[in-house]
Amino acid sequence: MVSLLIVFSSHYITGGKSFHRTDIARGYALWYDDGEDEPILQIDYEVKGKIMRKEKETERMLAGQLFSPFEVGKDDWDRVHAAQKAFNESAFWCDSSALEELKKCFGAAPDDLKLTPPVYFDRGVQVFFGKHFYANTDLTILDENDVRFGDRVMVGPHVSIYTVSHPIDPEIRNTELEISAPVTIGDNVWIGGNVVINGGVTIGEGAIIGSGAVVTHDIPAHVVAAGNPCQVIRPIGEADRQFWQAQYEDYLRQFQEFDEKAKP
Repeated sequence: MVSLLIVFSSHYITGGKSFHRTDIARGYALWYDDGEDEPILQIDYEVKGKIMRKEKETERMLAGQLFSPFEVGKDDWDRVHAAQKAFNESAFWCDSSALEELKKCFGAAPDDLKLTPPVYFDRGVQVFFGKHFYANTDLTILDENDVRFGDRVMVGPHVSIYTVSHPIDPEIRNTELEISAPVTIGDNVWIGGNVVINGGVTIGEGAIIGSGAVVTHDIPAHVVAAGNPCQVIRPIGEADRQFWQAQYEDYLRQFQEFDEKAKP
């Protein structure tokens, strides 16, 4: 039978044995099996407290409440920083091994994920890539909250996504506490170069975000949007489909004629 240590004066008594308070002073609780001299269970309450603190801070972070960035997570920050350093310094065009290691740090990463270094992620575990994702050079994602990409998303160079922010009040801001909000990007979205996307934003399916835009609020599906702050310029409709279909057919026709002429 397992018996729990019981506080009695300056000692802990269990199974007729007495243990001095210093056994607990180091932050340990010991459980013994009756008749045995060695503990069968040992809990470090200081370590347990730190784990519980990190879990609570993470819960607050994902809920959009004030949190301490220094008390969040497990080893995800170290893991993704080591992996992205290796990827950024790799011969990525002929060796995909560093990218494969980096992909293990993400919440979701399909087999056909394409990234062009350098890249930067704060934690990695809260980034979820869809199928056929492509990002040009210098993608930066501060993923203190979820960043979710749909399928077939294209990202231009120097794009930054910030889920994290700071309190407006300077007194609270100086405590180094932060707040965060998720970002969601739908299927078939194209994000131009030098775009900044702030936390709490959803970009609808098929939208195009013009170069240099600062996206501070939701963008609906199937529109062209640009500017600072980013605003809808026009919808994407049937006329666009017909124009680009004609361009594609012309492309195919010219190369078909080229192939015909090249035949012996």
